[in-house]
Amino acid sequence: MKFGVLGGGSWGTALAILWAKHGHHVDLWVRNPDHAAKFREAGANTRYLPDYPFPERLNVTDDLEHAVHDNDLLVIAVPLQAYRSFLGHIAPMLRPDHNLILTSKGVELNTSYLPQQIVDDVLGEDWGPRSFTLSGPSFAKEVAMDKPTVVVLAGMVDASLLKLQEELTTPTFRMYNNHDVLGVELCGALKNVIAIASGMVIGLDLGNNSMAGLITRGLTEISRLGAAMGAERETFAGLAGMGDLILTCTGSLSRNLRVGQSIARGNSLEKTLDDLGMVAEGVHTCRSARKLAKDHGVELPISEVVYRILYEGLTPPEGLRLLMTRSLKSELESRRQD
Repeated sequence: MKFGVLGGGSWGTALAILWAKHGHHVDLWVRNPDHAAKFREAGANTRYLPDYPFPERLNVTDDLEHAVHDNDLLVIAVPLQAYRSFLGHIAPMLRPDHNLILTSKGVELNTSYLPQQIVDDVLGEDWGPRSFTLSGPSFAKEVAMDKPTVVVLAGMVDASLLKLQEELTTPTFRMYNNHDVLGVELCGALKNVIAIASGMVIGLDLGNNSMAGLITRGLTEISRLGAAMGAERETFAGLAGMGDLILTCTGSLSRNLRVGQSIARGNSLEKTLDDLGMVAEGVHTCRSARKLAKDHGVELPISEVVYRILYEGLTPPEGLRLLMTRSLKSELESRRQD
């Protein structure tokens, strides 16, 4: 199968390296022509993954029309907030037999749309059966290193999904299928907000007890919103939910965790993002999560505190106190609704 990976950031590059290493031809589209030329010359993505050389079957290009039209499978690896404009741009280039793999995690600002909803809105609902969401606990660097990784591919469970599951699985990259696209995409988006809070736990040296409590209660509030929106609770206990949440809240490679650490050290959000130099979707998603919670009549205490710290001047210690001194509840009842 010929792949076009559209987006030369760390995640798109890692997936391109993985699949090219395991026998597929991959065109990696890089937006900036100068960067593309530099990557070709160096034989590696010198900006994000400089230590991981490109396999022989990986071709770097800045020709978007070629990367789209000449490949069977298109892996969309641009930042979530750019999805709408990017999909609109490539729409005239798409073939009727293309399939899309959506890899970005987040919620669109203004619309509160998830990735598949953006695809439906821009390209039309006919693309729903041909669009699949890739998610789960997976750091780009470790995928590029070919370390064992287990993920989930969500979409309409039919012959296309099962074929893609088989094609995209490698001896080091095991893939499960899931028909609950809404749940998988919500997990991928909202875990980034909890990961910002986990960075604050680390930055404030609050200890392992605090981290375990945060992850557990974070999963509770994510699944609560998901259930209110019609997702399946089992999804939140799986790879896209619990698996990705644990990884993002505890792994040192997590961008969102590093955002929380920086904020806890007293840095502004602007300085934090400048120092990071990459997209941390949780910064946007906490705003969208707040709106989704209001629209669906549920409380997201951790996400609300993260929002207030990032955008309203609340300090991390003040946010901790707010969470710890909330009215007392039954654990089982609070899983349904605070």
